[in-house]
Amino acid sequence: MPPTETVPAPDTDASGDVPSEAVAPLMRGLMVLRRLTDADGVLSLSELERITGLARSTVDRVTGTLARMGYVRLDGRDVFLAPRLMDLGNAYLAALGLPGLLGGQADALADALDESVSLAVADGDGIRFVHQATRRRAMSLSFRIGDLLPAERTAPGAVLAAEWTEAEWTRWRTRRAADPRASGFPAVPPGEGPDEKEFAARAARAGERGWALDDQLIEPGLVALALPVRDADGAVVCVASVVSHTSRHTADSLREAMLPRLRAAVADWERLLSGEDRETAARPQAGPRPAHPQAGPRDLAPRPPGLADWTHASKQELGRGFVESLARGLTVLTAFGEGRAALSLSAVAEATGLARATARRALITLEHLGYVYAEGRLFRLTPQVLALGYPYLSRLPLPQIAAPHLAELSRRVHDSASLAVLAGHDVRYTARVATRRIMSVHITVGTRFPAHATSLGRVMLADLPPDARAAWLADIEPRALTPHTLTSVGELAAVLERVREQGYALVDEELEQGLRSISVPVRDRAGAVVAAVNVAMHSSRRTVEETVADVLPELRATAARIEDDLRTAGRFTPVPEA
Repeated sequence: MPPTETVPAPDTDASGDVPSEAVAPLMRGLMVLRRLTDADGVLSLSELERITGLARSTVDRVTGTLARMGYVRLDGRDVFLAPRLMDLGNAYLAALGLPGLLGGQADALADALDESVSLAVADGDGIRFVHQATRRRAMSLSFRIGDLLPAERTAPGAVLAAEWTEAEWTRWRTRRAADPRASGFPAVPPGEGPDEKEFAARAARAGERGWALDDQLIEPGLVALALPVRDADGAVVCVASVVSHTSRHTADSLREAMLPRLRAAVADWERLLSGEDRETAARPQAGPRPAHPQAGPRDLAPRPPGLADWTHASKQELGRGFVESLARGLTVLTAFGEGRAALSLSAVAEATGLARATARRALITLEHLGYVYAEGRLFRLTPQVLALGYPYLSRLPLPQIAAPHLAELSRRVHDSASLAVLAGHDVRYTARVATRRIMSVHITVGTRFPAHATSLGRVMLADLPPDARAAWLADIEPRALTPHTLTSVGELAAVLERVREQGYALVDEELEQGLRSISVPVRDRAGAVVAAVNVAMHSSRRTVEETVADVLPELRATAARIEDDLRTAGRFTPVPEA
């Protein structure tokens, strides 16, 4: 990085004087990511230029660098957030430790109560969600991991405000005076909410009772009950909420029905927390806190691979438009993670491969903007890191994750590409990119075909455990769709075993005469097959041998890219199949 840079005057997402050592390109890049997040993941280049106040050439360089890193995707004049950006939020959640430790517990509680359960942490004078276990109903909770809500309009906010210092109350009053309708919280409808006297009274009651209610403060129909979750020292590490709708509960009936069960669950969670190393289940508050005796670099987990991708490449390799200081600054965020909740400057520099001076300037910038805070000589990420795309990206379904990769595959092989899931005895198409040809394969999203006669079905069936596969085969009566369709269950069983061994399936004119298709599986973080991708073509386009030689490598590479995004997106939240 150059020794000095001019920091732009337009909106920088921070208040107060900008430190002289702040890295301007990093500030610009973070501003672009925040604006994209606020716009639900997509803006045109001209819109970014207008709302950031940056020059078009600067917007082009920033978005080009973010695209090179995989954090955004450029499509013509539009910029889209990409799943890899969740690596930044995942670093915070992994360092926090709570979603990994309590997420499964919250999911089980939601199942037992048949209501949505949330975990939230303090973020300034608001609350930010770090886990959601949502019940799927016509009227259900729509908040996302990373959403920020004003404290005064939530049950968790009252719980946290019960322990606010006078300085924290002053910060809240300042924000309320500047933004009385909470327009700076895009996750909730604008509204004034309770005044200071009412909110202070709610906070006091929450402190006395140990719980708080939200009786339709966020919006009509939404009610919630919240309890603090404390560590062994009594500090609040997060707030657990049970959320329902007035069609099911009033605020009072929710309290009566859920308070004993939520208290019992929280007590179990607190016992679990008390047995964890404090570095894994670190306090999440976004501000200076006393350093824990255990915190420090001496017990760091091994350095994650790939952190220095942008620190050792030459300028010639990266290209003239690549903004190295932006890439290096964002890389600093990924230095944190599981077993790496609190890092010294030296540890950050070592993890990223950056010079100490470069890492220091990045940390100064990130601290100024509120993404890290210092505890003595150690640094921690704040919940604000989740504001970098996580609310939008955490709800992306698999078809949307796969779509750009399918488009690139179709462009490369000049044939149609699709994604499908197994649905009983059928495959159901969930994403598709078709090519323009006089003679082409016409299939739409939602189409279902018998799984036994498709390459998509066979790669998914081949991954089933032997007993499940045998049961599936025993439950069908394969019918002939063309003269070439396999209808013998014994032959199908042998074919599926061969597909399992070779890792792909090729079906030639079994679904429709003249149609050839080749497919590979798509696996989740656990290695289970959750979908399949294929390329379909008219049989006159290529021989079987050419299809395997030319298309299969491209198909496998595409599946690998989808799986990379799926692993990132699914680290702390399930990815919907459709």
